[in-house]
Amino acid sequence: MAKYSKEDIINIVKENGIKFIRLQFTDLFGTLKNVAITDSQLEKALNNECMFDGSSIDGFVRIEESDMYLRPDLDTFVIFPWRPQQGKVARLICDVYRPDGTPFEGDPRNILKKVLKEAEELGYSMNVGPECEFFLFNTDEKGEPTTVTHDEAGYFDLGPVDLGENARRDMSLALEEMGFEIEASHHEVAAGQHEIDFKYADALTTADNIMTFKLVVKTIAQRHGVHATFMPKPVYGINGSGMHVNMSLNKDGKNAFVDENGELGLSKTAYSFIAGLVDNIKGIAAITNPLVNSYKRLVPGYEAPVYIAWSGSNRTCLVRVPASRGAGTRVELRCPDPSSNPYLVLATLLAAGLEGIKKDLTPPPSAEKNIFKMNEDEREAEGIDSLPGSLEEAIRYMKESELVRKTLGEHAFNTYLKAKSSEYKDYAISVHQWEIDNYIKKY
Repeated sequence: MAKYSKEDIINIVKENGIKFIRLQFTDLFGTLKNVAITDSQLEKALNNECMFDGSSIDGFVRIEESDMYLRPDLDTFVIFPWRPQQGKVARLICDVYRPDGTPFEGDPRNILKKVLKEAEELGYSMNVGPECEFFLFNTDEKGEPTTVTHDEAGYFDLGPVDLGENARRDMSLALEEMGFEIEASHHEVAAGQHEIDFKYADALTTADNIMTFKLVVKTIAQRHGVHATFMPKPVYGINGSGMHVNMSLNKDGKNAFVDENGELGLSKTAYSFIAGLVDNIKGIAAITNPLVNSYKRLVPGYEAPVYIAWSGSNRTCLVRVPASRGAGTRVELRCPDPSSNPYLVLATLLAAGLEGIKKDLTPPPSAEKNIFKMNEDEREAEGIDSLPGSLEEAIRYMKESELVRKTLGEHAFNTYLKAKSSEYKDYAISVHQWEIDNYIKKY
């Protein structure tokens, strides 16, 4: 990531004819927001003097305490490559602060920074590499998205079968212009499903990058006349979209998960981190898988992990340790989906791993069998539990999680639970097409 001073940004804006700057931030539920300013207001923004009404943002504050300030992270400055050459547009990602100069406790970026500071006090920094999947769908005559895929390709297929190839190429090029290092781009298992992988970075940068990635993918897709969605399970009967999260900790300039003499080449720190994830994942599930729809992806038969187990290679496990060793040693959590708020996901996963390290926890024995082929009695004999089966169940576990409560803080914890409970209740009392199809003629 480039390092900028205020003067650097002011000069870049002048030299490049940039006329608009988007001050971006993310609400509690992972939706990207922005306040657009003209270049004449840039210096004011860089001096942290840009105010907005926080009462209008989901999960922020009540109307009587609505004033909020945006503090730009100067190193996130980037020019949007798809905007016109005349009157260019740039962006800065911001932290949200209260008028008294304290970080706003409902800002997910501040929540992640708080956990990263705790890790730093223990001597650790966190690197993260995400794998973000998405679907491309045709639009109707009004430009509204359908669930009709614009290709019938499969895993690693290429053109002319893969009709999304051109869109993915332009997405990758735009991302590279914005400073991403693209490692792979390919068609995924389901028709219309795609994946673009970018290089790992520190946790805060990665969370910022995921939000930027979603914006770029949706923007470029629209320019190709299709709709990109990060909805976890948009089509019944085919694979859903995940966002596998690859994590490692560094200490004293070295990968803290490495021990060449340890079992599987892993250190005690790595095993304790895994144990923390396994112990806490049911309470975190409403964060990693935040939608009613998320739990339609998390069912056996579509490669998504359902069972709480770990392994050095077994892809039917929730937690996997990929084969790469040395500096590339990492732990992969396979349940998160791309509808989640990356700041909250990384904050809670790091907090869980750190708890495992602080408590010197040991994970259960690794699972080397195909868990998808085990019956319930076999899984019970192996001590293998399951993720929550619905958002309603995940909410119940989150309510009981002291780790999630402490990580999010009372304001964000209660606001998030209230909103998700309301969302599930609304879903439960709505009448769905399946009910119409199966009942209206029969009864």
